[in-house]
Amino acid sequence: MTGHGSNGHGNSKRGRVTLRDVAEAAGTSRSTASRALAGNGYVADSIKARIQEAADRLGYVPDVSARTLKGQSSGLVGLLVSDLRNQFYAQLAAGVEQTLAAAGQQLVLVDDHGSEDQAAAGARAFLSMRAAGVLLAPVGKAATQALVDRGMPVVEVDRRSGVRGCDSVTIDSELGAREAVGHLLARGHRRIAMITDETAWDTGQARLKGYRAAHREAGVPVSRRLVLTLGLRPADPIGDVSAFLDQNPDVTAVFAANNVVGEAVWQELKRRGQRVPADCSLVCFDDMTWMRMVEPGVTAVRQPVYDMGVRAAEMLLKRATGIGGRPAAEVLQPELVERGSTLAVPQR
Repeated sequence: MTGHGSNGHGNSKRGRVTLRDVAEAAGTSRSTASRALAGNGYVADSIKARIQEAADRLGYVPDVSARTLKGQSSGLVGLLVSDLRNQFYAQLAAGVEQTLAAAGQQLVLVDDHGSEDQAAAGARAFLSMRAAGVLLAPVGKAATQALVDRGMPVVEVDRRSGVRGCDSVTIDSELGAREAVGHLLARGHRRIAMITDETAWDTGQARLKGYRAAHREAGVPVSRRLVLTLGLRPADPIGDVSAFLDQNPDVTAVFAANNVVGEAVWQELKRRGQRVPADCSLVCFDDMTWMRMVEPGVTAVRQPVYDMGVRAAEMLLKRATGIGGRPAAEVLQPELVERGSTLAVPQR
């Protein structure tokens, strides 16, 4: 009778399949099997296929902890984002994952919930697993600084912390906001509200700056009371938008600073029975699927989010393999997509 510790093929309680098991099944040395499965060094295609077939048949899973104890990269790449409820991050992660998968790397996704403490904890986790590199949308400097100080390849995406020594791929948020608000001003709107979730990070700051710049260029005064900051995770965003609109009944247009805020504004306008754009025009930053499906379609600032993920991942892979010189900062351009949610208003 086969004991519990046996690797007999008929035992459902067989032990963990090792690299040695795969090598023996494929008829190769352990070092050849290791190179083939890790993608490090040359192995003939026919032998590599034989090793992979043996690994799949035996159910072999690489021991990440053993690799990291030897000082090797785990073959994992970390992605640290701030709010997985936001579809922006799903598109970003898709671009990152597709690029990493093609390079034989795996993605580990962490949501820091907009907390610097949780971001720092995520950074420590990536260091402990010996990630090949980390992409992050920083909520502060601590996480980025900790990674850079430990020599970890880092690419910041969507926003920048100001920490030196890392690459970045961002969108020109100020330009996008300036064009969105300029679009409303050109149609005669003079009481334009800006509703955002935050103005602490550089994306929020840039969009507020663009909102103000558009007014300045049009010679229209900006009223501070027309800017509503909801907070990253508001308890009742629609209720907050409702109270804000009650306090500012003369608002004729709203600039929503991202898709999550835009959805709350759209829902509240519909709940109140206000027609878009006849009663209130609306422009959103982020062009999401729902904005093309509602009637009228929502005029939006489109970001090349998937491409941002691809570019950031490509940048990180180069950095992780020792390619590249000084840190690079790539800024992608937004595009204003006009639909039916804005209307010209008569000048008074």
